[in-house]
Amino acid sequence: MDLTGEIAKWSSCYKPNRNVGAIIVKDRRILTTGYNGAPAGIESCKERGECIRNNMGIASGERHEYCYAIHAEQNAIIQAAKMGVSIEGATLYCTHQPCAICAKMIVNAGLARVVYLNAYPDDFARQIFELSGISVELYK
Repeated sequence: MDLTGEIAKWSSCYKPNRNVGAIIVKDRRILTTGYNGAPAGIESCKERGECIRNNMGIASGERHEYCYAIHAEQNAIIQAAKMGVSIEGATLYCTHQPCAICAKMIVNAGLARVVYLNAYPDDFARQIFELSGISVELYK
């Protein structure tokens, strides 16, 4: 979990409390990492010096489409696809509980387990994980 925190420091999110890091691990080997940040070639919120979500008054856990950043979990899954690395049956470690969008991607990517450090206000994500049978654990 310490490593997810280090990876979160790479985030290009304008809000320091929303720097998120993720690692996908299988058989005690790191397969991919991800952090939340703008898509390649697009100016990040940190570079812009503002948060579009703050400007629009959007609460945490709502309207994810109004954010330049790709979530850490999404970036870790995308990196696996880009590099041709199978993540089926792997564990995703993350600094924060995944949102509903990430939860759906985690299910379809074939991940078996999610371990997170910080809660996130998204009850629907927890429901998706419960329905899918994916093990989700709060790190202690």
